[in-house]
Amino acid sequence: MKLPLAEARTLVAGALARAGAGAAMAESTARALVLAESQGLGSHGLSRVGQYATHLANGRVDGAAVPAVARRKGGAIVVDAGGGLAFPACELAVREAVSAAREHGVAYAGVVRSHHGGVIVDHLRPVAASGFVGLGFANSPAAMPAAGGRHPIFGTNPVAAVFPRRSADPLMVDLSLSEVARGKVMVAAKEGKPIPQGWALDAAGNPTTDAAAALQGSMLPIGAVSSPKGAMLALVVELLVTAVVGANFGFEASSFFVDEGNRPAIGQAFIVIDPGALAGNDAYLDRLEVLVAEMLKDDGVRLPGARREALRRKAEAEGIEVPDALVARWRSA
Repeated sequence: MKLPLAEARTLVAGALARAGAGAAMAESTARALVLAESQGLGSHGLSRVGQYATHLANGRVDGAAVPAVARRKGGAIVVDAGGGLAFPACELAVREAVSAAREHGVAYAGVVRSHHGGVIVDHLRPVAASGFVGLGFANSPAAMPAAGGRHPIFGTNPVAAVFPRRSADPLMVDLSLSEVARGKVMVAAKEGKPIPQGWALDAAGNPTTDAAAALQGSMLPIGAVSSPKGAMLALVVELLVTAVVGANFGFEASSFFVDEGNRPAIGQAFIVIDPGALAGNDAYLDRLEVLVAEMLKDDGVRLPGARREALRRKAEAEGIEVPDALVARWRSA
């Protein structure tokens, strides 16, 4: 059935609250999951509700956790998620980073003792709304080998960026450093569908098109067939959100795709930059439009974020499709 976004948020928040999430955590997470779904990002949308609820019920997530600033020095901030779901902690980190960037010109906010970070660029929407440039990073349970290796060490480690424009939607970049996001493999496994060659290895380190076997094995980094660049970028992100801020490495965290396991205690990090402190706001906005105009000279160029924003606006007007069985389960739980 098709649900208005507000109703979907209420149902998701209720399901998470019944699984043990506090009200603020449930509402923050519901906003994020429905926003992802509205953009056509099902692997990070409503498909995660059951996973999060199970982790809450099994103690892999502390539903009573309240995020707090643990350390601060100038524009450097560490937020402790307290073992809870990531979304309220990421919201706090971004708010603090925007405030610090207003004062210092740039800020770096890390989140520790966290969980699955969702769509990282969505955390940066308030950054763009403030007229600032934002970068976002996250690690996740081990899913990719190091360059030349066979066993998983790094997470799929997404990188995101947002660049506000003067009178248009911001440029929004969000990509996993695996060949595809692991959530797509999760969806394929649930549906019993194969995955393309070149996405993943099985537990023995052999290429596989079996989605279930891929979840037991490892994802391949971007360009792994011909280059170590994807694995090197994953290493950079891993260190930015672990060694720099104090979160767990991906290989220290139990998989998100199992019910039992440890609290992953992984990390997210956000960099907020005030372009007014550097080039100046007008110069930044002018130069950005010069680049956009040059990009759009070629037919077929789509600005990053344009498709997801179009889908989001359509969903805001028309609602999102949610399986009847899922709605019934959330309403009766």
